[in-house]
Amino acid sequence: MKNIIGVCMIVAAAGVCAQTPPAAEPPTVVAESRRRLEAATEELAALRAAIVEEKLPLAREASRLETEHVAVRQEYDGIRRKLDNRALEINNLKQELRRLEQEQSYLSNLFAEYARNFETRLHIAELRRFENIVTAAKSAHEQYDLPPARRFVRQLSLVEAGLRRLNDAFGGMQFEGRAASEDGLVVPGRFAMIGPIAFFAADAAPLAGVAEQRLGSLEPTVSAFADPEHTARVREFVAAGEGVIPFDATLGSARKIEQTRETLGQHIRKGGPVMVPILTLAALVFLLAFAKFLALTFVRMPSSARTIPLFDAIRRGDAAAARSVAAALPGPAGRMLAVGADHLGGSKDLIEEAMYERMLETRFRFNRGLPFIAVGAACAPLLGLLGTVTGIISTFKLITVFGSGDVKMLSAGISEALITTEFGLIIAIPSLLAHAFLSRKARALLDRMEQLAVAFLGALAGAPTAGAEAAVPPPVVTAAPEAATP
Repeated sequence: MKNIIGVCMIVAAAGVCAQTPPAAEPPTVVAESRRRLEAATEELAALRAAIVEEKLPLAREASRLETEHVAVRQEYDGIRRKLDNRALEINNLKQELRRLEQEQSYLSNLFAEYARNFETRLHIAELRRFENIVTAAKSAHEQYDLPPARRFVRQLSLVEAGLRRLNDAFGGMQFEGRAASEDGLVVPGRFAMIGPIAFFAADAAPLAGVAEQRLGSLEPTVSAFADPEHTARVREFVAAGEGVIPFDATLGSARKIEQTRETLGQHIRKGGPVMVPILTLAALVFLLAFAKFLALTFVRMPSSARTIPLFDAIRRGDAAAARSVAAALPGPAGRMLAVGADHLGGSKDLIEEAMYERMLETRFRFNRGLPFIAVGAACAPLLGLLGTVTGIISTFKLITVFGSGDVKMLSAGISEALITTEFGLIIAIPSLLAHAFLSRKARALLDRMEQLAVAFLGALAGAPTAGAEAAVPPPVVTAAPEAATP
């Protein structure tokens, strides 16, 4: 490159010299200039030849470098594309990793939920059998420092145990365990499960029956059978794995219903201390009502056929015959008519007052005891309400001490509150009906007596008196249907 620049400078100088007008110089100078020009021209030609010789290799080198540049550029583009693809793949892997982590978290939560549900669906007799597996599966979900692989192994072991249990449940299964008797004694033995029902037979004790869960107990409680034959069959079945056993199709509901049944005495005792005055009142009311019913039922009333001779004798003015007939008439009505006949010959007002006095005496005797029945009908619901209040107070006291979690603890107060009201209504309703019936019966008897008294006075008005022009026609007396003699 330096040679090329020098040649160019010489050529430029030669050009300048060529353009300079010739001056009158010595010939030596011209010759020197020509010589130098020729030398420069030769040098220029040599340089041109050198440039031509060097240009081709340089062009080849430039072409080679350009080819290398294209190849490097292509390699760079390929690497860049690979980097972009790797970045995209890494992003996809990150998304896949997040998705897998979410699936892992979902599966872990699902396994934890399965562990909780599995424990609640186990029979109480199986709790000890699966206790270690369930505990390990539940604790694995809460141990965040535990590797996911080990966590899933523990949780999957519970799933496998559940599948084995499901497979064994089809044909029944037997396993060792322990259970409590109804008096609270825990004894070891063997369980035999058929579906949801578990039978238990103790190893040494004679305990055998259906294993059930009792509130407040962590051990299965064995409900023994009342029939010794059933107990023997259960023991043989648990020991041999086959046999005939008593089966409750209601899954224990029938036994629970049977346990809720109680006698009348037990039902009354649950009512508490208020049941004493309620039952005392009931006894007095019912005894008085029964006695009053018998007393009113056997009250005799004279029939119309037996009162007609009396009224005829009065109309005739035959006092002796009237007294004789009236004395033979039965019941309080007969005594009332006898009193009226005894006062024949006196004034009408005197006879009426005497008969009315006898009627008032009879009315008092008929109505005696009826107010007490009415009072008993009114007091029985109030006593029941009193028992309800005391029962509710007892219930709230128990809630204050023990809380409201155990319903059996509150059953005493609830029973007292409801049973007293029940018996109060049971006593009040028949008492009201008895009072209404007996009052109507007493009123019917008094109406019959009043009817006979009016007929007596009517016959007296028709009796012959001094100065009477004509006799009063005898009154027509008819017997009331309700006052007929039973």
